[in-house]
Amino acid sequence: MQPTIVHVCRHGQVQNPDHVLYGRLPGYGLSALGQAMAQRLGEHFADVPLDHLRVSPLQRAKETLAPIAAQHAGLPIVEEPRVIEAANVFEGRDFGRFNQKLLLPTSWWHLRNPLRPSWGEPYRDIAVRMRAAIADMAASVPAGGQALVVAHQLPIYIARLDAEGRSFVHNPANRECRLASVTSFHVLDGRVVKVSYTEPCADLYPTGTTLFRPGM
Repeated sequence: MQPTIVHVCRHGQVQNPDHVLYGRLPGYGLSALGQAMAQRLGEHFADVPLDHLRVSPLQRAKETLAPIAAQHAGLPIVEEPRVIEAANVFEGRDFGRFNQKLLLPTSWWHLRNPLRPSWGEPYRDIAVRMRAAIADMAASVPAGGQALVVAHQLPIYIARLDAEGRSFVHNPANRECRLASVTSFHVLDGRVVKVSYTEPCADLYPTGTTLFRPGM
């Protein structure tokens, strides 16, 4: 029996020159590069026999899905709140060019427990909601079919760690979940049996080393 596949795409680059940690804030759409990434995703999935489309409620996710949806015009789009960006107490803040504002005493309390983490939505809570969303998407298509949703980096990566039975504690700079990447969950008999990863926009990523900063 062929597994059902749930493709979970990360959105493209956001127009955010001040590097604000935008989180769930409204009004953050894609940059010109992000739009190019979205178009590339549309091309990547043009010939994939998708059966179901979902998307995070946030603008950047919806703009990323648009070119994919255009290639599958007969499919309705379902808004999926369970794949929304993780909640974060630092939402709306700019940490400075080198993240130096994180070192201010006013930030210390929120950084006290990186295992939970203390600055935002607990990793376990993210895993629970993402696991349920992926299971529902898999159940929404025929056995062996394919569903797709556009979501956000941290929830996608936590879902992968959860599916692979790995620790949720990690270095954010080391997440294998780049902009407009695709993390695919292969589901058989209600269980994720494989996770695959691809970067259709790899050649569009800016070259050079970039410091990991919020809002990227």
